[in-house]
Amino acid sequence: MVYSRSGYNGIKKPDILRRKIFRNYDKPDDLYSLNPEKCQDDFMTSYSLNPITDEDGPAIIDIFNYYILNSYAAYPENPVPYEFFGMFAEIAKNYPSVVARDPDGTVAGFGMLRPHNPMPAFRHAAEITYFIRPEQTGVGIGSAMLAYLEDEGKKKGITIILASISSLNEGSIRFHARHGFTGCGKFSKVGIKKGVVFDTVWMQKDL
Repeated sequence: MVYSRSGYNGIKKPDILRRKIFRNYDKPDDLYSLNPEKCQDDFMTSYSLNPITDEDGPAIIDIFNYYILNSYAAYPENPVPYEFFGMFAEIAKNYPSVVARDPDGTVAGFGMLRPHNPMPAFRHAAEITYFIRPEQTGVGIGSAMLAYLEDEGKKKGITIILASISSLNEGSIRFHARHGFTGCGKFSKVGIKKGVVFDTVWMQKDL
C-alpha cells in the first residue's frame, strides 16, 4: 500500500471532483441541503450496486484506510493491510453486502450487514457498516447502499438494523437520523483514538 498526503492509493480529499459533482445543486458546499430525490435520481442513472466480491478487496481497504487516517469514523489508529479484507468477509458471511461503482467502474463505496450477536435469539438484528470515497459523498451513494442493504436484509429475515457511531462523527449521526434511525443508547468515553476520547452512539431502525 502506498500512502501520500493526498490520500491512500489515489483516494484524494474532496476538491475538484466534489465541485464537479455538485455543479447542478444550489448550495454545493452544504452536503445536507441537497435535494434527496434529485440525488437519488442522479445516482441511479450512473452508479451500479452489487454484492461485494474478493476482487473488490483492495479498493475497499483503500477506502477504509482513508477514514482511519483522516477521521474517527473508522476505529483503528493505523492503516490495515489488504489481508484485513478477509476479516470483513468473515464477519459479514451469509449477510448482505454491497459495493457501489461509478460509471468508470471504480469502487465508490461499500457496505455490509453483520451479526449483532451470534446467539440465535438475536438473528433478526444486524449491525451496519459502510464507507464512501470522500470525493463522492453527498450524492446519494450512502442512501442507495442503505436501501439496498435494507431490502436484502429483509430477505434474510432481518427486522432491525443497528448502527454504532463515533460521537465525533456528527455527519453519520445526522445521516442515520434522516433515514429513519432513532437513538437507542450511548456508551460514554469507551473509545480513545490518537489520544482523543469519544462515545459510541447507538441508533436503530425497524424494517
